[in-house]
Amino acid sequence: MSQSEEKLFHVILAPHISEKSTRLADKHRQMVFEVRRDASKPVIKLAVEKMFNVQVESVTVTNVKGKRKSGRMAGRRQDWKKAYVRLKPGQDINFVGQQ
Repeated sequence: MSQSEEKLFHVILAPHISEKSTRLADKHRQMVFEVRRDASKPVIKLAVEKMFNVQVESVTVTNVKGKRKSGRMAGRRQDWKKAYVRLKPGQDINFVGQQ
């Protein structure tokens, strides 16, 4: 594995599981991932294709602002980047477990 391929495995930080992401997966073949803040759409597309062995149709990214927290420990959560990855028809990613 080359060094550039190895960097692709560090682009995707985690799948983002929520009610909205589950609904998107069922209806529109879209998966939602938390990605590095400096990742671009083509890099995210390559990373998903390499990691999950699927074909990606399109990628949309959103910068999410960190929430403000008040109380005893006032502060702010970190900003992060979310990627909506649409898979080509017939493609699927199974996070539960492969058997």
